[in-house]
Amino acid sequence: MVKWSFASDDWHTTKAENDLRVAGTFSSRMEAKDGSFGFDFEGVYDEVETNKLIAYTLGDGRTVKIKFTDTGNETHIAETFEAETVNSEELQREGWQAILDNFKKYTESL
Repeated sequence: MVKWSFASDDWHTTKAENDLRVAGTFSSRMEAKDGSFGFDFEGVYDEVETNKLIAYTLGDGRTVKIKFTDTGNETHIAETFEAETVNSEELQREGWQAILDNFKKYTESL
């Protein structure tokens, strides 16, 4: 996660722990590279189906669901999330999409 979980090049994930199983937890620390701001991102996995589904509840109670669909030579990833109330939904969608784009770049480079 520290290699791809950030929404823009001026941010990074400084640490991450992940226990990908039902009732397992995850946590990561995201920070602006200039040190001006940072936050913890954490939650508990509710559903895990290998190569099909990951669902979790964030520390603030919001839920996220990620579905993986095999389309032959590619995998389609659809992520839905409950938006928080501080930032606009559009800004949040852009951030989550940027993280998925970074994940794609990272996995394709392996």
